[in-house]
Amino acid sequence: MKNGIVVAGSLILDRHYAVTSYPEEGRLVEIHDMHDDAGGAGNLIISLAKLDAELPVRVSALLGGGSSGKTVMKKLKQYANIDTNGITQYGYTPVTIVIDADDTHQRTFFYYPGAGDCYSEKYIDWDVLRGDIFQIEYLLLMKCLDADDPEYGTHAARILAEAQRRGMKTSVDMVSKNGPRVRKIVRAALKHTDFCTVNELEAQEAAGIPLIAGGALIEKNMRPVLEKLAEYGVSEWVIVHASSCSFGLDCRTGTCCKVPNIPLPDGYIKGKTGAGDAYSAGILYAAYKEMPITDAMKLGTACASCSLSEINGTDGMRPYKDVCALYDQYKGVVEYEKI
Repeated sequence: MKNGIVVAGSLILDRHYAVTSYPEEGRLVEIHDMHDDAGGAGNLIISLAKLDAELPVRVSALLGGGSSGKTVMKKLKQYANIDTNGITQYGYTPVTIVIDADDTHQRTFFYYPGAGDCYSEKYIDWDVLRGDIFQIEYLLLMKCLDADDPEYGTHAARILAEAQRRGMKTSVDMVSKNGPRVRKIVRAALKHTDFCTVNELEAQEAAGIPLIAGGALIEKNMRPVLEKLAEYGVSEWVIVHASSCSFGLDCRTGTCCKVPNIPLPDGYIKGKTGAGDAYSAGILYAAYKEMPITDAMKLGTACASCSLSEINGTDGMRPYKDVCALYDQYKGVVEYEKI
C-alpha cells in the first residue's frame, strides 16, 4: 500500500504585491494587487494535493501561532489529502514579501526566516510521519538543517539518511545561493538522496561547473554538471530545469536527456512565483508513480506551465489529467532528445 509523500521544511507566508514595474531605489510605485498565500514548501504541498486528490501529502514543519501561521494553516486545510499533524506550533511564522513586476514577470523577495531556521529532526515523529518519498524543502535556507553534523556533514543529511533507513526514497530541492559553504552543504545531503531537482543557477553552484555565460545557458556543460551531482551520491535521478528546457540524468542507466519547455502563447504567463515548486511537484509525483525520467520531466514542465497561468504559485495547478491535456495542447514537435 502506498503511504504518500512527506514534505519537510520551511512553511512560509508569501505576501504578494503586484506592481507595474520594480521601482528604482528611493522611488515610489503603486501596488495594484496584494494577497497572502502559503509559500515556501506550501507551494509544493498544495501543488501535489491538487495534482492528485487521492495522494496523501504529509507535512513536517514549524509554524507560528499568530495570524500569519493561521493563514498558512487555513490554506493547507482546504485540501482533504494534506495531513498537517506533523506541523508544530513554534515561534514566528517565516514570511516572504514578494514583489511581482508586470512588465518583466520577475519577482523580488524579502525573506524573514522566523521558525524555519529552528526546524530540526527533534520535530519529526518518525513513527507517525510515514511516506514513500521524503522531500526536504529547502537546502541552504534553514540554519539548523544546514548546520554542521560530525557524522553526516550536515543536519539535513542526517535526516535524509534516517528517512532512507526507514524505507523511504529521499528527494531534495534548494534555494539559489552562492558562497563557500554551498557545495559542502549540498554534497553532504546528496550522499543520502535518491532524487535531486534544481535549477541551472543552483546546479552550477553545487557542481562548481559554469552553466550560465552572458545570460545564456552553456548546454555543453550540462552533462558534466549532471554527472558531478550524481557523483555526490544521488542514486536515481538528477534533474536541472531552466527557462528554456530541462535536463535529466538517470543515475541507474547513465541515460541523459533534454526536454524542451512548452511554447506558451503570448499573454499566457501571469506570474512566475512557485513555478519551480510546481515543476518539482511533477517530478515527485512521477517518481511516486514510478514513471520513466522522460515522462517525469514532461510532467514537471506541464505543471510549471500550469503554475505560470496565475500570479501566485498554486492557483494555476490542475488535476493530473488536465495537466496532461495542457501539455498535449501546447507541446512542440520534439518532446525530448538524448544528449
